[in-house]
Amino acid sequence: MKKIICLFPGQGSQYVGMGKNFDDTESKNILNAASESLGFDLQSMMLNGPEEELKKTEFTQPAILTHSYLIFKKLERALMEKELSISVVMGHSVGEYAALVAAGSIDFESAVKAVHMRGKFMQEAVGLGDGAMLAILKVDIDDVKKACNLISIDDSIVMPANINSPGQIVVSGHASACERLQKWFAENYNSSYRIVPLKVSAPFHSSLMKPAETKLQQFFEQVEIRENQIPYIDNLTAKVNRTGTPGKTIESKLIGQVSGAVLWSDSVTKFSPEENVFLEVGPGKTLMGICRSIDRAYKVTSLDIDNLQGHLKEIL
Repeated sequence: MKKIICLFPGQGSQYVGMGKNFDDTESKNILNAASESLGFDLQSMMLNGPEEELKKTEFTQPAILTHSYLIFKKLERALMEKELSISVVMGHSVGEYAALVAAGSIDFESAVKAVHMRGKFMQEAVGLGDGAMLAILKVDIDDVKKACNLISIDDSIVMPANINSPGQIVVSGHASACERLQKWFAENYNSSYRIVPLKVSAPFHSSLMKPAETKLQQFFEQVEIRENQIPYIDNLTAKVNRTGTPGKTIESKLIGQVSGAVLWSDSVTKFSPEENVFLEVGPGKTLMGICRSIDRAYKVTSLDIDNLQGHLKEIL
């Protein structure tokens, strides 16, 4: 049997109607636990929106984590029935929290509260409209870094934020710097490329998020983070954290991840596409597409489908 690697998606994978397929007792208990931990009806927001509210970072992040956990519990049960185990977990940005819940480092109720606060802290770090993010396609990371360095000045900076694949880099920073970066490419870059402004409410994974890091570190004083029971790969270093990594080490990486780049491509390519089974455990198929952009040999199976239990019997 190939090794099972679970991938947990991040912000942008949410949609109104999340969780509609989960009406069993266990799932209802999970949804109730999330709402109780947060102090508002998360289930109603996931199912009914409105979309503009669900898009707000402080609501998006707990919704994605909760949806991912609902799917994970079904996966966990199916694996136990077949006496199989997960080899590695990893998550994209906020998805790292869901990965750590799966790894046994953080209990679900604490994690859903943590990502809610994380979202608030990140939104508060920069004024609305002051920050921006751009997806830069078909450009090598070294060229992206060079361009960012050339156009950044003391009070207007931009930097790589998500290194999703060799030809898909997301940059983040001041809105003014992002505008200058687009102009620089138009005037100086001779090869084929594409730049897509992202509809986000803050410049995530940039040094502008440092105030959010400080607040998150203070919040973590009331959160217990334990040694992981399953190996996981963190966004900040793209290294395999073996079973038994100290909780304080995990915490420091979660804090640093707020302003650090997501090294997704380096994380995925640690594992060959032929020798592993890749499962996307969360809403949508975003990671399926990203992994395919790394190498089309990576076949990722999304578990966000109607007949999940039947699907699991087929693929495991």
